[in-house]
Amino acid sequence: MNIISKIKYIGIVVLASVLFNACNLGNNENEVVAQQATSAPQIGDRVPNNLVCMVNNAYMGVPQLEVSFEGKTYFGCCEMCQERIPKEKEVRTAIDLYSLKAVDKADAYIVLVGDHGEVAYFENEKNYKDLIAKSNLNKQ
Repeated sequence: MNIISKIKYIGIVVLASVLFNACNLGNNENEVVAQQATSAPQIGDRVPNNLVCMVNNAYMGVPQLEVSFEGKTYFGCCEMCQERIPKEKEVRTAIDLYSLKAVDKADAYIVLVGDHGEVAYFENEKNYKDLIAKSNLNKQ
């Protein structure tokens, strides 16, 4: 995956973060719980799968609605997300930015990558760390 493709992918993630706000309008209970959280993850931190809306690819900071499908557990922030997960394969998978392979979000190593909750999915922790090491080499 070249740099332009990666930029396009990040753009899609940012767009998705805007869209996830529509799912949470009026959901004050989640906002209160999020405000009570004592420590928020920083960009680059792994985040728990159950705190991520896997449809919108966004860290939400609070437990999401569980959706079981084909023996795996996915998470969504609203009824619309719950409905989409079993119906749309593209919301259950992502591309690992290091290996460029499709990753099942239920099994993924998920990392916070943006200021607005954007996340990226990796096959494993090693791929994430290798991507960081590779990007650090390119900066030198």
